[in-house]
Amino acid sequence: MFSSPRRRAAAVVAAVVLVGASAAAIAYGLGSDKAPVTQTVTAAAPAAQPTTRSSTANTSGPLGVGAIATAVSPGVVEVVTTTSGSNGGSGTFPFGGGGGNGGSSEAEGTGFVVDTAGHIVTNEHVIQGASAVTVKFDDQSVFKATVVGSDASTDLAVLKVNAPASLLHPLTYGDSNDVKVGDGVVAIGDPYQLDDTVTSGIVSAVGREIISPNNMPIENAIQTDAAINHGNSGGVLLSLEGKVIGVTAQIQSSGGGNEGIGFAIPSQTVQSVTSQIIAGQTVKHALLGIDVDTIPASLAGTIGDAAGVAVAKVEPGSGADKAGLKASTGTTTIAGVQYPTGGDVITSIDGTKVATAQQLRAIIDQHQPGDVVKLDVSRGGQTRTVSATLGTRTSS
Repeated sequence: MFSSPRRRAAAVVAAVVLVGASAAAIAYGLGSDKAPVTQTVTAAAPAAQPTTRSSTANTSGPLGVGAIATAVSPGVVEVVTTTSGSNGGSGTFPFGGGGGNGGSSEAEGTGFVVDTAGHIVTNEHVIQGASAVTVKFDDQSVFKATVVGSDASTDLAVLKVNAPASLLHPLTYGDSNDVKVGDGVVAIGDPYQLDDTVTSGIVSAVGREIISPNNMPIENAIQTDAAINHGNSGGVLLSLEGKVIGVTAQIQSSGGGNEGIGFAIPSQTVQSVTSQIIAGQTVKHALLGIDVDTIPASLAGTIGDAAGVAVAKVEPGSGADKAGLKASTGTTTIAGVQYPTGGDVITSIDGTKVATAQQLRAIIDQHQPGDVVKLDVSRGGQTRTVSATLGTRTSS
């Protein structure tokens, strides 16, 4: 995966990343630490193509918060998970629960309906390790749910319920690439078992990077000041047109509660990953095969390299290796931070200038395994262009 000068958690550059919970740091909707897990993608056999009717599409302009809540709430559900045996009360769930003493425990999260076949999207960390999952709809009816599949690298999962069509109100996706700082947003979820809690705010930042349950990066996360609390995980972040632009997943908090810094997985990622799961496919993420650090423009002259993304390590046999990328041979320390030297520095990809490791990760994240990318690379003051075929990142 890619890494920054201050954090090199993974050895190769992949398409996605997730932020682990810690005190005064990112929390999975509840603030309890979760041990890193191996990515597992399990999928049911391909189902018949579902219809995707929507009760929330709006083409006439922004709606009021009340109108959005009325239209969208029937499609938002409470997800209750049960663990048993040695998992009970282990503290691995981000939504708490009782149990303990080797017994069973329950935890709560949120999800939302995406089609009339009964598929429901939620966070992977909501259902991780569950022995049973139930879903409660707006009318308080409860149905058993099966886990269709999950992807720890993007913290997404898909459930399926056999509920009557009258309860299935699919929500409409918006384009997270169109989201801008200052846009109004609405969040709907079930924090602290308080069904259909609606909060509103603005988009505080875009292009954030958060870390998944298996320590991979999730790119282009949306930051918002709309109140997000324990139990909101798997809920929706909506545009003022009532469309899903993100899945609320994490908060940053020193006290474990809402402090106005929440993060949502972007809808473009959600759609791509969950559509693969629903289709019965294994979720795939593109891999370039390098470990990288940012060389800031302000320090490039001092370090003796070009500004851009320095290659710190090349994974043997990867697309980067086959393209002839050279890893660093030394380091330079400035203000207590080590920067790689003596290797290649990537300055652009497919004609787009890249200034940071995060920016390069985000671009790779938009690709699929097998895609060919062109990299402008600086080595020893000379610039050349190489083509690299992206591989598939394995579970980690």
